[in-house]
Amino acid sequence: MACSAADVAKAVRAAAAVVAAHRDELVQLDRAIGDGDHGENLNRGFTAVVSKLDESTPDTPGAVLKVVATTLISKVGGAAGPLYGTAFLRAATALGDADSLGPAEVVTALRAALGGIVARGKAELGDKTMVDALDPAVMAADGQDSVASVLEAAATAAAQGADSTVPLVARKGRASYLGERSAGHLDPGARSTALLLRSFADSAAGS
Repeated sequence: MACSAADVAKAVRAAAAVVAAHRDELVQLDRAIGDGDHGENLNRGFTAVVSKLDESTPDTPGAVLKVVATTLISKVGGAAGPLYGTAFLRAATALGDADSLGPAEVVTALRAALGGIVARGKAELGDKTMVDALDPAVMAADGQDSVASVLEAAATAAAQGADSTVPLVARKGRASYLGERSAGHLDPGARSTALLLRSFADSAAGS
């Protein structure tokens, strides 16, 4: 089943609720190896996104994602705002004016989002960042035959990718200042990426 702009907006609202529910967890993860603001910043950003969508729902999926992008960039501090904002903006641009999304379009959006994060953060697989969740998600999503299966595969791979960051030594971001002491902790950006993809998968499965 193809996803309309209304479907995407509904999924974004659900994701905002998931971010709110996991705010404290993300704060604690970031406090261990960062500056402790990831959960608060992301929650503030998605709360603002929902307020924007309350004002009006854009008429294409790409336009919905552009609202997410511009709001996160303007409202979220730290690294999360520019990184997630760039991810959603690249996804929106890749989708163009398409009225609805099938599995191929969702994979295209995910791949564009990954490209944006890599370009913005200069991180690669194994650096202990959100790339460790999103890169395997894109790989797993490719070749699936429905929006729901694309997002389910992506979410499962992202969760495994996030867990894989625990033993890694951070090579990017504030956590990299800790050197070897960053090992043994789950990367908060990888965790939030996995949470968002799980939420999007659950929305797709329920629609």
